Amino acid sequence: MSLALGTRLGPYDITESIGAGGMGEVYRARDTRLGRDVAIKVLPASVAADRDRRARFEREMQAVAALSHPNVLAIFDTGLHDGQLFAVAELLQGQTLRDRLSTAVPARKAIEIAIQVARGLAAAHAKGLVHRDLKPENIFLLEDGQVKILDFGLVRQIDPGAASGTTQTIARTDAGIVMGTIGYMAPEQVRGQAVDARADLFALGAVLYEMLSGRRAFGRQTPADSMTAVLTEEPPELAASVVDASPAVDRIVRHCLEKNPTERFQTARDVAFALESLTASTRLTSSGSEPPSPAIRRRPRTSSAGWGAGAVAGALLLAAGWLGGRAAVPTAAPASAIWVSLRPLCALGGAGDFTRRHAGGFLGAGRAAADGAVDPPAGQSGFAPGSRHRSSQRGVSTVLGA
Repeated sequence: MSLALGTRLGPYDITESIGAGGMGEVYRARDTRLGRDVAIKVLPASVAADRDRRARFEREMQAVAALSHPNVLAIFDTGLHDGQLFAVAELLQGQTLRDRLSTAVPARKAIEIAIQVARGLAAAHAKGLVHRDLKPENIFLLEDGQVKILDFGLVRQIDPGAASGTTQTIARTDAGIVMGTIGYMAPEQVRGQAVDARADLFALGAVLYEMLSGRRAFGRQTPADSMTAVLTEEPPELAASVVDASPAVDRIVRHCLEKNPTERFQTARDVAFALESLTASTRLTSSGSEPPSPAIRRRPRTSSAGWGAGAVAGALLLAAGWLGGRAAVPTAAPASAIWVSLRPLCALGGAGDFTRRHAGGFLGAGRAAADGAVDPPAGQSGFAPGSRHRSSQRGVSTVLGA
């Protein structure tokens, strides 16, 4: 039965009806004790009248309240007033993912949403909570971009230390009863079998597929056809219809949607890690695979001696592979040192003569270093890139790696 505006549930005054679903009605209310607006979910009278279901609900709300995770709706309070069982939660400003899906969701944004949902699920699963009804209606997008998982109305509490595939429930669902939303339920849910955290990962895969493609992964004409599709069919490949969806995204989605839970991702943390790695690699590719070229400071030409020193430094820098970041030395070369010879300018026939007679030798040293370490010729000095060498002759100063 709907509540009239102005109805009071304990310290909460009902001010507005927000919506209704199969697991209750949601209202906006005013907390008269703390002076804040909250959301109140009033459960069906059948739950309030059943002592076991009521006790189970209270225990599970306590477990959800203990999560305190930024991607899970915060629970403030629960209560029973005049036969009305209710839960009090934070009031959110934004829209549900279902509302957002009225227009296309870019692949980048869809992945960001899925990462936050996976993090929230990971926190819930760590506390032994399985949502069992994850769908776009239960994912809320705040105005600041934060994502919240809503409505743990079908939440099931399991032993977080139990091995994968085993479930220890506080109050088991009757065998054969299907609980969840058609099109997002995992195959084991459709069959009415016991579920664990991996059922939520199947639902997350279905939600991500819908965000990327704009259509439901297992949407069919009738509920029976949709359940059959969940059990026996695979959704079309994303790459065939989504321009900005990479094959890597498609693989992650399909790994979530494996029919056999043992073949899916085993934890929500795994899903979050895979999606985060994907976004990191995408940023790296979009920014370019080559590192920026190091800046090279050039000395102003003041004299012929200074010009000669610049020629020496330029040749050395070419040999070390530093000019413009486009050296002939491959980055994977095993060389650890480049051996060059420094001769006083006074021993050369001028700067032009030095360039003709010796610049080729320096470049040759650089090329030789690409194939391995080069022994210095007898009587010549050697140094590795990154070290500093200063000639004893006036006017010659060379720095590598500066």
